[in-house]
Amino acid sequence: MRVLPRLAAIATAVPPHRLDQSNVVARVEQLFGRSPDFERLIPVYANSGIACRYSVVPFEWFDVPHDWEDRNRAYLAGALDLIEAAADRALDRAGIGLDEIGAIVTVSTTGIATPSLDALLMERMAFSRHVQRLPIFGLGCAGGALGLARAASLAATMPDKAVLFLVVELCTLQFRRDDLARSNIVATALFGDGAAAAVLRCGGGGPAILASGEHTWPRSLDIMGWDVAGDGLKAIFSRDIPRLVSTKLGGVVHEFLGRNGMALGDIDRFVCHPGGPKVIDAYEALFGPGFAGAAEARCSLADYGNMSAASVMFVLERMLADIRDAGRSLGRALLTALGPGFSAGFVVLGEP
Repeated sequence: MRVLPRLAAIATAVPPHRLDQSNVVARVEQLFGRSPDFERLIPVYANSGIACRYSVVPFEWFDVPHDWEDRNRAYLAGALDLIEAAADRALDRAGIGLDEIGAIVTVSTTGIATPSLDALLMERMAFSRHVQRLPIFGLGCAGGALGLARAASLAATMPDKAVLFLVVELCTLQFRRDDLARSNIVATALFGDGAAAAVLRCGGGGPAILASGEHTWPRSLDIMGWDVAGDGLKAIFSRDIPRLVSTKLGGVVHEFLGRNGMALGDIDRFVCHPGGPKVIDAYEALFGPGFAGAAEARCSLADYGNMSAASVMFVLERMLADIRDAGRSLGRALLTALGPGFSAGFVVLGEP
């Protein structure tokens, strides 16, 4: 019988600078008040469902212009600190030593690191010098789901070792103070910084990874992504994303579950990337009003904002903690997130 990889532990980390949404509004009024779209868009901040977010840099950092070099320097320092903190917590919770890690999978799309973040982390943490490294760039908001799936696939090939999955996104570093485009203004209302770590291994405790998959829609490359500019990465995201979730995702979910011998009725909980309140509303249209997992998604959005790929891991950590505290069973949970491609990523967790 095939031994399935299991999620032995999960942990998250956020940077020290808290951005309360009310303070963000006061700042952006100074920056974007001259935009013809700003008055029309300012309700986005109040309607975002976000109370606060966290940033690797303080408010004052945004008072002066920063080029790509400045932003990426801040990314390298901040991302490394966060993945180290998250990794320490996850390994401690799993009771796993550094010498037991056979591979590290690292997902990030908000900066460039060469050598990659995992190689930099190895200079701080005494992993085996034979550890396999898999850095992944470009998955955007889908990176939490797809990266977890890649880590689980790798864990299945090394039954005597554990795999460390790391995801970090520093979205706030890409706020562009002189960009009056709608997408940039909306980004300042939604995005925050955060990191997560998970330990996967065959055997032991924790929910099993029962299935994983993805779907990329044709002719959808302009839905979400980055444009590279001289002063940073410029966000691309379509206002049609909630409509795509409510009208296109359902068929893809049913097809994915069917390929793996399951149906929607077999899923007890849903772990959804909280891209924004309208995206969560669209998930409710698909999975049912107040679906099991909707509260965790909305709470994560309120407390941390949209942290791109890291967000779905924050939702998963919250759900597992709530279930543990209540003495309930996870059952089967469908974890899903959407990202550039335009793509959907899926992971089913639970007992076989």
